[in-house]
Amino acid sequence: MGVTGNGTQRLGAPYRWLWTSTAFSGLADGLFRVGLPLVAATMTRSPTLIAGLTFAVTLPWLLLALPVGAFVDRLDRRRIMLAANLTRAGCAAVLAGLLSTDTTAIWLLYAIAFGVGAAGVYYEIAAQSIVPRLVHGDVLARANGRLFGIQLTTDEFVGPPLAGALVAAGATAAVGAPGALWAVGVAALPLVRGRFRVGSPASPQATARRSSPLRRDIAEGVRFLWRQPLLLRFTAMNGLFNLATSATFAIFVLQALGPMSLSGTAYGALLAAIAAGSLLGSVLAERVERLLGRTRTLWVSYSATVLIVAAPALTTNAYAIGAAFFLGGAGMLVANVVTVSLRQRITPDRLLGRVTSAHRLVAWGTKPLGAALGGVVGELFGLRSVFAVMTAVALVLLTALLGVDDRRLDNAVRTTDR
Repeated sequence: MGVTGNGTQRLGAPYRWLWTSTAFSGLADGLFRVGLPLVAATMTRSPTLIAGLTFAVTLPWLLLALPVGAFVDRLDRRRIMLAANLTRAGCAAVLAGLLSTDTTAIWLLYAIAFGVGAAGVYYEIAAQSIVPRLVHGDVLARANGRLFGIQLTTDEFVGPPLAGALVAAGATAAVGAPGALWAVGVAALPLVRGRFRVGSPASPQATARRSSPLRRDIAEGVRFLWRQPLLLRFTAMNGLFNLATSATFAIFVLQALGPMSLSGTAYGALLAAIAAGSLLGSVLAERVERLLGRTRTLWVSYSATVLIVAAPALTTNAYAIGAAFFLGGAGMLVANVVTVSLRQRITPDRLLGRVTSAHRLVAWGTKPLGAALGGVVGELFGLRSVFAVMTAVALVLLTALLGVDDRRLDNAVRTTDR
């Protein structure tokens, strides 16, 4: 880490190589996420079988998040990221080989999807835990914002259209390209210089931890999160927000193609408004936080996220909904940057993997629950009722900010034993 001439902390070369690895890995994620269902559609037209691929990719977060967090705090975090990307590249290479010989089947796609998803859990938790080792605490918001920004750009903007072009070129190319990109991400990681293992491997504390049951390590991370009211509050808020948005978008396609009379292309463009807003939010997050302070930034950004679920409840005008999606996407990204940076500063480094995994289990575990809830409510009471109910949920989310102020947030950072 260094300082520029005006006293501003620089992000430094190790961080830039992490950013580079994230860029290539994010592009690979976007290609694989969109390309695999398109490949599957050449084998089956069953909605259940196609949807099963998304289930297979996301299931590892429910099954593996907590133990992976414990491993991230026991082992070298950079090596975990290397192994995760090598695993994902290997899975893609195996699938490309099977497709080239016409010997694959839909169940093999599920197995590959689960393997890629499991490796992704390791990569994401380790990557988020490694950032505080690379940059000064004063620039965590900038570092996280830039990482989120490049990941969003490659995953959401570049990946999907490129995946469509690759599928048109052939199924082997569609799954082979992500494998090559994950391999490039591996090549960048050795240039992330530094020490990324918690404590000395030969220290009595490290030896005792490696010999202790994994469940004890997991429980320690969960207890820390439970005993940090502010962190626990933000975890619950993210869980509620993901519940509301998952319920909304589980059935929003029916609203878009039905009452809104949109084409498939227009529907895709409407969803892209969220990604565009998120990209803007990743650029502005640090500046907004400096201008408004953390508390006001959280109030403004979380209030903007409510627009994502409220707009479809209030109107069927695509332009109005698109504008709401754009503002909501920006707010969502700013809120993520602020809360993730706070979690990284409040949590001791030795616990960061476990606390991150406990947070992700709650924050992401609500997504399948929200999708199921949206389907049931929509089936029983109609589509607009889903948006109305989820707007109420999102507004409840805002009440969690009552009593939060900059002094409490700063005290939580200062009083934590780093």
